[in-house]
Formats: sequence, C-alpha cells, structure tokens
Amino acid sequence: MKDVIGCTSILVALVLASLPGFAAEGGNPFVGRWALTVPGGRAGWLGVTMEEGVLDASVLWIGGSVFPVASVYIDGDTLRFDRVLGIDRDEDGRIVRVRTEEVSATVSGDTINLIRYVTNPEGKGRTEEKFTGKRIAPMPPKPDLSKVKYGKPINLIKDDSLDGWTLIEEEATNGWRVEDGVLLNDAVQREGEDRIFYGNLRTVDEFEDFNLTLEVNVGRRQNSGVYLRGIYEVQVEDTYRREVDSHNMGAIYSRITPRVAAEMRPGEWQTMDITLCDRHVTVILNGTTIIDNEPLLGCTGGALWSDEFRPGPIYLQGDHGNIKYRNIVLKPIIK
Repeated sequence: MKDVIGCTSILVALVLASLPGFAAEGGNPFVGRWALTVPGGRAGWLGVTMEEGVLDASVLWIGGSVFPVASVYIDGDTLRFDRVLGIDRDEDGRIVRVRTEEVSATVSGDTINLIRYVTNPEGKGRTEEKFTGKRIAPMPPKPDLSKVKYGKPINLIKDDSLDGWTLIEEEATNGWRVEDGVLLNDAVQREGEDRIFYGNLRTVDEFEDFNLTLEVNVGRRQNSGVYLRGIYEVQVEDTYRREVDSHNMGAIYSRITPRVAAEMRPGEWQTMDITLCDRHVTVILNGTTIIDNEPLLGCTGGALWSDEFRPGPIYLQGDHGNIKYRNIVLKPIIK
C-alpha cells in the first residue's frame, strides 16, 4: 500500500482544544473509535481521544495511512476537525501550505453523523457531503492462542487456475495468473504510455478468524499487501535493511510496527504465518515473531469496508507492482 498523501511520514502541527469539566458533565460522546462509510461508499475510520483534558483525533480516509487531524474542537454538540488533504513544499522541501478540508460530526447513540464541506475548485462557495459511521465495540482481551482450535486447512491456490479468486475492480486490467502452483502478478507499465491500472485479487469465499500461511517473493522496490478479511493489510514490500516502521514488510499498514526487522533480500522467497483472532493479530515473518497478539484498532487503507465484524475475503494488492505468492493455506478458527 502507498499513501495517498505521501509514503513518508508527514508531521502536522496539531491544534488541540482543552475541555476542562466536560467529563464531569457525563463524558464526551465523541471519544472512541468509529468505523466510517465515507462519501462514495468506501471505508474510513475516526479515532477520538481525550487525555488529561486534551482532545485529539486521527482519521483514515479510504487509502493510505492513519493521519492526525490538523485541528479538532467541540462546538456545542458538534465535533469539528480539519482533515489534511496534502502538503505543498517549496524547492528546498520546506512546507509552504497545508491543504485541509472541514468535517463536522454529531453523535446519536452509537451512530456518528458527519458532514464533509468541499470547497468548489474556483474558490466560490462549497458543497456538503453527508456520511455516517458506527461506534466500534470495545476491544476484547487478548485471546489465548494456545487454546484455539482450527478446522481443516484450505489450499487457496489451485494448480494452474484462478478458480476461487476474482478481481475486485471489474474495470481493472488483470495481471494475475497461476503457473506451476505460483500465483503471480505482472503489473507491467510501458514507458511513454498511459498508466495501466491493475486489479486487486480476492478470494470468492469469505472467512472470519483464521491462521494464514504463505510464501511471497518480493522483487526490488516492489510492493503489495495481504488483506485479512478484506480490511486489515499486512504489508508486503521490499524493505530489506530498513529500520522498523509501520509501513514495512509484515507490518499492519500504518497501525502496528513490527518489533524487529525480519525481512529477507528482494527476490527471495519469504514466509508469513498470520493469525487473526478476536480482533488481535500475530505475524511471524521468516520464523521471527514480529507482531505478537496485538489489537487491531480499525481497518487499514484500501479496506473493502470498515465493519470489523463481518466475514471477508483474503485479498492481494495487485496495483503496485510485480509479486509472486505460493502455498497460501488458510485454517479457519473453530469457535
């Protein structure tokens, strides 16, 4: 996955509001994590916190990373925040302008009602886009994985067929095929020609909690992702010898940073062993546990939807470059 705003971390000055006495009035109804369905029907996420009387928020908008908002405050019964659209820099890399848009929200029970204010391109007036979200239930305790029971293993790759898989985007070019048990994607771009949009691939079947094992071959500077239940991306990228980061190989994209770097050189087959159970995830990369039963606080960029409680597919990102997968085996968790 690549960020919409940029692949490097963006530092944004936060304008925070102190709200002394608000908690004494019965608590802040906005505090919590919200699964959003943003305009256009795509997935988003909003997290609002209040610590020591200071209000803060972060947002995920369709793709890319979770970013802090540029400003956030309470106006009567309305939460208002400015979402960062992009950052303009001069030739020396200095920030000259932060482009934002305003969003307002009100809460009714476990539903959040939002309005996005879109300024017209000519700068004359603005339009409103309404959308909603649902409060995400509190995180359950960490599951005891030693007591988890699994069903019969399912081999997700057929010998020389894409049976059981389908493109997510009907209009996209299909670069996927299976050869000798290897699922590979040829996302070739031709110099001087219009960019070709290659499709992401998903399983026809949908799953709840499971253990997923696979092997992946990442070429130099190549990028992909394995989405669990269609909403949580385990990053696949050539990040050999980089310092640990939430955008590196094996990370839960923009959400959970691996505890150690366990990537191999580009072009080598690497193993992933991933367990998703009770909204907690464990990732073992090349035999090393890099994420150990950590909570998943919300969907990641590129999610098919924001609902963390519905079954979903395994989906493989195919629009960023060439990639190879093999021996993809899923064991459903029996509850």
